[in-house]
Amino acid sequence: MSSANEQMKLRTKAFAHRCVKFAFSLPSDTLGRHIQNQLIRSSTSVAANYRAALLGQLKAAFKAKKSIVLEEVDESVFWIEFCQDEKLVIESKIEPLLKEAKELTAIFFSTRKTLSKT
Repeated sequence: MSSANEQMKLRTKAFAHRCVKFAFSLPSDTLGRHIQNQLIRSSTSVAANYRAALLGQLKAAFKAKKSIVLEEVDESVFWIEFCQDEKLVIESKIEPLLKEAKELTAIFFSTRKTLSKT
């Protein structure tokens, strides 16, 4: 496995951990719990599906898993932005996480675009 793939495995896992910690800081009301569950599910799926993509033995399986990763990281962006819109946590807690989520989205969007050319 390339060092770039290994680094991205670590980065997506770290993103999932950060999202889980962020989710646990949300209010414990109905909305907070809903977003908590959704964000934990989507962000951990980013890391899990990225790892699974690396195991894909067929090119089609690899592309499919990478598309799932993109969808899940974009969903994570949605939930983080929703927290921002609803002012559920202070802005300084959201900004770095949102920046990372958007960077990962851009990376995986670019990857999917490259893969669709092959």
